[in-house]
Amino acid sequence: MNVYFDNAATTCVRSEAAEIMMKVMTEDFGNPSSTHSMGRKARTILDTARKNIADAVGAAPSEIFFTSGGTEADNWAILGTCEKLWRKGKHIVISGYEHDAINSPVKKLEDQGWVVSRVMPDKDGHITVQAVSEVVRKDTVLVSVMLVNNEIGAVNEIAKIAKAVKAKSEALVHTDAVQAFCKMPISVKSLGVDLMSLSSHKIHGPKGCGALFVKNGVKLPALIMGGGQEESLRSGTEALPAIAGFGEAARLGKAEMPVNVVNMRNLKEFLVKRIAEEIPETVFIGSGDAPHIISISLPKYKSEVLMNYLDREGICVSKSSACKKGKRSHVLEAMGLSPQIIDGAIRISFSKFSTIEECEYFVKNLKSASEKVLKVL
Repeated sequence: MNVYFDNAATTCVRSEAAEIMMKVMTEDFGNPSSTHSMGRKARTILDTARKNIADAVGAAPSEIFFTSGGTEADNWAILGTCEKLWRKGKHIVISGYEHDAINSPVKKLEDQGWVVSRVMPDKDGHITVQAVSEVVRKDTVLVSVMLVNNEIGAVNEIAKIAKAVKAKSEALVHTDAVQAFCKMPISVKSLGVDLMSLSSHKIHGPKGCGALFVKNGVKLPALIMGGGQEESLRSGTEALPAIAGFGEAARLGKAEMPVNVVNMRNLKEFLVKRIAEEIPETVFIGSGDAPHIISISLPKYKSEVLMNYLDREGICVSKSSACKKGKRSHVLEAMGLSPQIIDGAIRISFSKFSTIEECEYFVKNLKSASEKVLKVL
């Protein structure tokens, strides 16, 4: 049996998105900047995709700018804000467990003299409003806290964080919503954020496409200069097939979200119960707020060894973010967990296509692995 439980890393492209992409590549392949009929049709496709994504987060279409993915959106939000606002101050606040798409540009700024305050999560994996508020200063120009953590599924109170930040400073508030998009209702107005990053391949759209929400009135410097696409902020002919697929995935993801979230949460509750029954030494990490992510640890085992065993049985899971490539999870370190728990950690993540049968097969094989794989003494 093949079981794919690594949907926080990437998802399959759903058939409806693939179909519209193929049509755009082979039939409606005009350049959206061209004024002839094929170009106008391509422009309509682009506008429709932008509206679908805007509708999914309660934004205006004019506030959605397409990127090559969530990483580029995060980079643009961080570096663009600081390039624009450095005269007002050189202080940034981020959470201590952001994705490296945030950490890396922030480290670059830190090397250039910016002051960075990193707010660590509490024992349940949350970034608290109070902890953020305590480090915000008059010269803070940017606060970035992810909406859902990609490794443990903790959901942060971004609306309350944004309100607290605005009460103390004029800083822009950014949230990486890649793991929240189409997994929970999102309204940029309710959240009170100025910038928000989204990704296509986490919601059954194609890889290589994402978006940055930029609140009307917020001005970022151009990311790429050239032909003036994306309101001259990110020039270059739009990747229309990917954008069309992203838009369709967002449209369907929003429409199906109430049902999909219930299904994933039911799977999660079932799997947690079964793991606890069959493998009682399992440690469950974090509060487990998000419906699609479970983080567990089998202390005294190495996660790589467990994963390799599961892989041989057709089960795909991960030990942390797919981007970590063998390094110890900085997310779990930020939570203050012991090396033994961190080194035995596994992330399980669902999609709309996950099933109870897959959960049963996973538990059966995880139990088998715990019985057959040698413990680390």
